[in-house]
Amino acid sequence: MEAERNIVHLDLDTFFVSVERLYDKRLNDKPILIGGSSDRGVVASCSYEARRFGIHSAMPMRTARQLCPEALLIRGDFGKYSQKSQEVTQIIQESVPLFEKSSIDEFYVDYTGMDRFFGCFKMAKELRQRIMNESGLPISLGLSANKTVSKIATGEAKPNNERQVPHGEERPFLAPLSVRKIPMIGPKTSQTLHNMGVKKIKTLQHMPADLLESAFGKNGRLIWEKANGIDRSLVTAYSEAKSISSENTFEQDTIDTRMLEATLVAMTEQLSSKLRQQQQLTSVVGVKIRYSDFDTHTAQQRVAYTSADHSLLPVVKELFRKLYQRRLLIRLIGVRFGGLVHGNYQINLFEDTEERISLYQALDHINHKYGDKTVCRAVGMQVARRSFNPFNGKEL
Repeated sequence: MEAERNIVHLDLDTFFVSVERLYDKRLNDKPILIGGSSDRGVVASCSYEARRFGIHSAMPMRTARQLCPEALLIRGDFGKYSQKSQEVTQIIQESVPLFEKSSIDEFYVDYTGMDRFFGCFKMAKELRQRIMNESGLPISLGLSANKTVSKIATGEAKPNNERQVPHGEERPFLAPLSVRKIPMIGPKTSQTLHNMGVKKIKTLQHMPADLLESAFGKNGRLIWEKANGIDRSLVTAYSEAKSISSENTFEQDTIDTRMLEATLVAMTEQLSSKLRQQQQLTSVVGVKIRYSDFDTHTAQQRVAYTSADHSLLPVVKELFRKLYQRRLLIRLIGVRFGGLVHGNYQINLFEDTEERISLYQALDHINHKYGDKTVCRAVGMQVARRSFNPFNGKEL
């Protein structure tokens, strides 16, 4: 008989704000906004004191400042946040047999089978206490039979607390909660459900799965399963890729700089999109050139943590111009992003606009659904019209 699963979800509370407060105690108990300083920027994170005014992450900064004029605005330092995230990751790595790092401030731990020897909730609470003691950061946790219920339990435990959902009690626990509590349900799906008269998870639990499938396609079945406390997804063992890269060896050696630049643009777009899909950011950009005589040159440059095309492309182009000095035929070019850390594109763009964030989200959604390069920059289309495929990317 298969052992009952015991999955813990850990979430660092208002992570960016909590890190800033570690460095400046004067920020305690004050409404804090972290994000772009211009009115066209967005809120990357906010304190619970600011949330009482109706402020939430991804809200336009101008709206947040109107709701709470006395809030303190901090631009944010992703390098600092990444360092604290690594500290917590190290603590978890030393303490548990299997864990997954799902973002810069969220983790899943699989304690399945451990309850034969120890109490899983007791171990989870001890891990949470160790993280708080050693990192100085508040953290909440949820424990249940699967990832979805545990994540929702963490949300119910916040701020800075813990919640266990015993086996067999998943449906009663979920029933009174809003449908928005289900992780995959966003504003649009929530509005559609509201139009159908569905506001509580209890209503979803009693609806036929086929009805939800007809309304939402294959996602309808997933929504029904999650509403009923069913989630078979596994905890994926954590591993940190150090870099990703893409290279292209041309069928014929070339000196066509326009085509070379178009290839670089296409590779950069693909790699940065992959970073965003994997919730990673890069801090090192590298370019590689191999001439027709096999003489190979590389150059790299450190950058602020990002996964944004518009930040990475100028660096890639400049490195190429610096490298391409011999004016010989080129056999191969490559792009490499290194120094990777976990983090979302949206929460890193402290000086970006809501329009640009929405654009990247739309592009990534289309390219993920219909395939790479469905939508890309016009210069990259020059590559698509040629007979070769430049994307033989490698992960190191």
